[in-house]
Amino acid sequence: MIVFPAIDLKGGDVVRLAEGDMDRATVYGDDPAAQARLFADAGAEHLHVVDLDGSFAGSAQNREAAEAIVRAFPGKVQLGGGIRTPADVAGWIETGVARIVIGTAALKDPQFVKDMAREYAGAIVVAVDARDGMVATDGWAEVSDVSIVDMARRFEDAGVASLLFTDIGRDGMLKGVNIDATVGLARQVDIPVIASGGVKGLIDIDTLARFAGDGIEGVITGRALYDGRLDLAAALRVAKQA
Repeated sequence: MIVFPAIDLKGGDVVRLAEGDMDRATVYGDDPAAQARLFADAGAEHLHVVDLDGSFAGSAQNREAAEAIVRAFPGKVQLGGGIRTPADVAGWIETGVARIVIGTAALKDPQFVKDMAREYAGAIVVAVDARDGMVATDGWAEVSDVSIVDMARRFEDAGVASLLFTDIGRDGMLKGVNIDATVGLARQVDIPVIASGGVKGLIDIDTLARFAGDGIEGVITGRALYDGRLDLAAALRVAKQA
């Protein structure tokens, strides 16, 4: 199982939001590239980066910071936030991003995702962000009438690399991962699932690792790392054993 340390970007800073609310941001640093190097030094081989401003604007707003992260991090970077056109995808791939996370466009233009998954095999991740089981879009500001399972099943034969499932109500809240919903989704689709939202400590990593055989590919963690509640090296050891 993969552990993805998270770097969320807002105004060029490293931040974490509470429940996806841009007005409830905690700033953890002003040097995203330095943070990426710290994660690498702890043993991380994968990194999850989100352009939060881009998610709301619909286009890249923290490109300079994101590019600096890609240059600084020796492993694989997974990036999301405002990626909604073929040119967006191509540009980030050329920059060196290993995997592209598509959320809003996946709901509003599923054919776009399918086309990108064919063109960039193994490089497209679909974000399934949910409030109360329904898919949220546009930086989580809007909630659709589409269930997470229905959304995920649209892409089962599309060749996407993974589904990134976030329980928005737990994101940045240290409430613990929604294990039931995450594993339930993984068991209902044939696409690997990455868990996100609510990691509070090593217990979440250990619990998710037990379901690696059910299709849990990885887990994203942010605030627990920044607040010192989770030791990244320990998390990586537990995940590797899985």
